[in-house]
Amino acid sequence: MINIKQSKTADTRTCDFASVSKETLRKSSFQHIADVRKGIDFFRDMLDTAAFRHDSDKITDLDGFHRDFTGGFKSTLWWDNHRKVTRHHLLQADGVRDDVNLVDVLDMIVDCVMAGMGRTGKVYPLDISPDILKRAFGNTAALLERNVNVSPAE
Repeated sequence: MINIKQSKTADTRTCDFASVSKETLRKSSFQHIADVRKGIDFFRDMLDTAAFRHDSDKITDLDGFHRDFTGGFKSTLWWDNHRKVTRHHLLQADGVRDDVNLVDVLDMIVDCVMAGMGRTGKVYPLDISPDILKRAFGNTAALLERNVNVSPAE
């Protein structure tokens, strides 16, 4: 949970701006900057988790991955399960979760770029649906909002 304190004096929409002193505005600005850092740290931690977990089933189910891989993916048992247990296969409809977020989008971009560059030196076109991006954007904002606790100002 991200804990922040109420701050109503750094935004003309929430205060009598004409009566805010320069010192109050300075303090409110520092508080806002610190709050934003907490939010970015929240997403950085999510990215760290995504990086750690990325394609872990290629190792934990190496037998299944190897079976499908060496068969040219004529059998897709592993691949079908892979899209269920990972969050970054957003170019296949059954790989998109209802709660898709921008961390998933970044994970997919990094996956595709690293795979393309490492394997062929090129990245194939990443044509993600605008609807998925819009949903990921909204879900990400809602995720952050659910994880912020605002306590009264001192």
